[in-house]
Order: sequence, then C-alpha cells, then structure tokens
Amino acid sequence: MSEYIRKFHNVSKLMYHFVLPAKHRRVVIDENVDRVLKEICLEISKRYPISFLEIETDKDHVHFLI
Repeated sequence: MSEYIRKFHNVSKLMYHFVLPAKHRRVVIDENVDRVLKEICLEISKRYPISFLEIETDKDHVHFLI
C-alpha cells in the first residue's frame, strides 16, 4: 500500500481517512469537479510531504485516504 516514512529519528506509517460531505448533502460533485479535485491534490502532494493514496468521489461526498 504505502511505504514507511523514514525521518532522521523515526520510522512511521501514518494514514488518515477523511470523508467530506457537501453542505446539506447536495448533489454537486460531477466528473469535472472530480477531475479538478484530483489535479489539485496532486499539486499539493508535489509541494508538501504528503501522499494521497486514494481519492474517490460520489455525488454528494468525497473520500480521501492520505
């Protein structure tokens, strides 16, 4: 799945699962929003020491495995 994070004094494997619903569970996420969201997450992972293992969307919420 993911590799261990090796720093100077520690080794870790830390994962977070976030579920972010749209306000009032409105249907607002379509294919275009999905594509843009994944592009933004890839740009974030280039700038910071974070890796998005999975990004999945439904019509009214988004799942992140970070």
